[in-house]
Amino acid sequence: MTETPTPYVLDADTMTGGMRPIRQAVLAIGSNLGDRLGRLQGAVSALEDTPEVTIVAVSSVYETDPLSSPSHSGKFLNAVVLIDTTLTIHTLLDRGFAIEDAFDRSRSGPNAPRTLDVDLIVVGDRVCEDDSLTLPHPRAHERGFVLVPWLEIDPEGEIPGKGFVADLIGGVDTEGVIQRKDLEIIL
Repeated sequence: MTETPTPYVLDADTMTGGMRPIRQAVLAIGSNLGDRLGRLQGAVSALEDTPEVTIVAVSSVYETDPLSSPSHSGKFLNAVVLIDTTLTIHTLLDRGFAIEDAFDRSRSGPNAPRTLDVDLIVVGDRVCEDDSLTLPHPRAHERGFVLVPWLEIDPEGEIPGKGFVADLIGGVDTEGVIQRKDLEIIL
């Protein structure tokens, strides 16, 4: 007897009741205003306190020049956080916004200085493009400040539709991505 595939496609993110799958997600965090390290630490602590989120790894802290920002913008501290989660992609996005808001994030412009930035880079192999979210992050594959720390903690990391982080990193400028060995995010 041959089994036929079900004619119904189930989206685990929209299922109610029961269990949702565990997906690995990558978040990039950054700050270039005020207590930059304190804000990165606060973001990681807030993620750690989030139900249905388990932190798998946190990269070293890296310092980078801001991209396409006003000339008075200070350098960013950046890190990448690898998590396991059963949260839906939009719930995870909302959590990222709530964490930014807790650190007085101003949304005055796309490249304006910021107290805290929490970017959802990938969530498993999910692909999404709607009014509130694009997954994978549309520019992550072009950004050394995402790829360098990600490769550090996940040598097998992959951006769906773009390729493996280890391969993508060769095509971006990483010269200004400086590891700050004197700074540490504590779990």
